[in-house]
Amino acid sequence: MATCPKCMGALTEHHKCPPRILRRITDAVSTVGVGSLLGAILCFAVDERPAGALVLAAAALGAVLAVAVREAILGRPS
Repeated sequence: MATCPKCMGALTEHHKCPPRILRRITDAVSTVGVGSLLGAILCFAVDERPAGALVLAAAALGAVLAVAVREAILGRPS
C-alpha cells in the first residue's frame, strides 16, 4: 500500500492529510477569540454599564458556545 509523502499515512482513495499544528492552533484561538468578543459585545448591548465580572463571564460563555458550535458543525473536536 502506498503512503502519503507528507503525513506518512495510508494513501487511500479518500485520503486527506491531517491539519498541521499551527493551523489547528490558529483555528482554535480564532474561534475562542470571536466567541468571547461576541459574548462581551452582547453583554454591553444588554446592559449599559455592566460589572467587570459580568463581562468576563459573558466572554467565557461566548467562547465556550463558539467552540461547541464549531465542533458540532465540523463533527470532530478541535
